[in-house]
Amino acid sequence: MSNTFTQLYIHCVFAVKYRKAVIQPTWEERLHQYITGILQNNGHKLLAINSMPDHLHFFVGINPKQSISDMMRVAKGDSSEFINKEKFTERKFYWQDGYGAFSNSRTQIDGVVKYIMNQKQHHTKKTFREEYLDILKDYAVEYNEKYIFHDLLDG
Repeated sequence: MSNTFTQLYIHCVFAVKYRKAVIQPTWEERLHQYITGILQNNGHKLLAINSMPDHLHFFVGINPKQSISDMMRVAKGDSSEFINKEKFTERKFYWQDGYGAFSNSRTQIDGVVKYIMNQKQHHTKKTFREEYLDILKDYAVEYNEKYIFHDLLDG
């Protein structure tokens, strides 16, 4: 569209179903590359991606032709198919329902990229649940505890 200009930066976070620690160092880079391809094929500009065994973060300059919910549906759906096709896990792999998507300004890009790339260091000090609750608080997102990512035993 002519005369249409956007600058939309979104930090996305989502968890493995029941927050099971199944993303392994032996294949996480292939997962990152696959998700990068999904995002780029949909016109998004990936700025950072990283994962822990139980969750994944990516930071993207979003193409406004695709909604955030559609982007996440495609990224999660296609990547879980890839993981299952490659048989990276012993059992069928699923992402947990839902995701976090947080908008950022251009001046925050470097900080968000650094934060995502330093995931391994962050998680020596806090769990994914603690991190996620901190992110919700930092972005002043109202939430219901009932809908926060759960462990298998949490229900």
